[in-house]
Amino acid sequence: MRKARDYDAELKALGDKARALKAKKVQQLGELVAATGADALDIETLAGALLDAVSSKDAGAREAWRAKGSAFFQRRGRKAGKGAAGNGGE
Repeated sequence: MRKARDYDAELKALGDKARALKAKKVQQLGELVAATGADALDIETLAGALLDAVSSKDAGAREAWRAKGSAFFQRRGRKAGKGAAGNGGE
C-alpha cells in the first residue's frame, strides 16, 4: 500500500523555503547597496534613483547601467580572486 502524502507538511516546507529565499534576497540587496556606496545616500534619493531605473524605457541608459554593473562585479571578483588565490596552494 502506498504511503499517504502529508500535503500540509509539504506546503509548510515550501513556505519556509520561500521565506528563506526572500530573506536571502533582501540581505543580498542590502549588501549590494553597501558595497556600491549607495548607503551614503539618503533613503529618498536612493528610492528615487531606483524608481527611475525601473521605469526607464531608454535602452541606451539601461545598457550603460548594465555595463557599469557588470564592470563592478568583475572588479569585485578579481579582488576576491586575488585573496583566494593567495590562500590556495596554486
